Amino acid sequence: MSAPTCPGPDPSPRAPKVQLPKGACDSHFHIFGPAARYPMKAARLFTPPEASVAECVSMHKALGIERGVLVHSAVYGTDLRCSCDALVEMQGRWRGIALIDGETSANELARLHEAGFRGVRMNFVDGGATPALLEAAAERLKPLGWHIQLLVKLERIAELARVIDRLPVDCVLDHMGYTRAGQGSPHSGLETLLDLLSRGRCWVKLSGADRIGDSAKHYTDARPVMQALVDANSDRLIWGTDWPHVHKRVVPNDGDLLNLFAEWIPDTAVRHKILVENPARLYGF
Repeated sequence: MSAPTCPGPDPSPRAPKVQLPKGACDSHFHIFGPAARYPMKAARLFTPPEASVAECVSMHKALGIERGVLVHSAVYGTDLRCSCDALVEMQGRWRGIALIDGETSANELARLHEAGFRGVRMNFVDGGATPALLEAAAERLKPLGWHIQLLVKLERIAELARVIDRLPVDCVLDHMGYTRAGQGSPHSGLETLLDLLSRGRCWVKLSGADRIGDSAKHYTDARPVMQALVDANSDRLIWGTDWPHVHKRVVPNDGDLLNLFAEWIPDTAVRHKILVENPARLYGF
């Protein structure tokens, strides 16, 4: 069965209603293609649209974003050429999150660090990650000062909390815990996530309002989740577009998502931390 094809991003992001501070960072996006140069794995869950460095830079310029964190996609597996080339092209304005496996050598990790990578991503949703692999990866990454980014649903946070608590590296959770808005009960793991966050044992990306929220409600049902995270510890939060929004049938406008973020977090000092200070600390800008 062929992997379903995702629609492309909205090519005309609306101008934000607020001016972003100097050094604002989009901490979660992907680059895809060109396919002839960077072939995807045959066994993959989706086929993304081509989303080039130039298109991403154009989107960032429209929003007022100066820095970025490129998250390498699983459609390429551990073939990091697409992401490496993008980081080189951006000359230090972007950092990268890699995918690695047991065959990735220490020399290769050092080369990736030089290229601009500062962490690896592990997928507990449909990527086969386990607590044992998480702990093993942390030991390998500790000498580099890298962190581990987790795609994991809130329902599994309680299971992983003790492991996260003892990791020797920082841990970053994607998409506000990656649950459906309105399901943030104690049973879903939100209280466990808030506890880890409040104690500084993890970071959380305020990305994916369009993943957890309802487009028919203009994603406003995601607001209580974001607000709970901000109240728990705004010093450990970062924000990202999730451009070009793969897996989405209804592709959001990135300007609209940024406007929601600004509306839901009206305190300019808190927004400055999330957009500038926190990513600068985490990614070493």
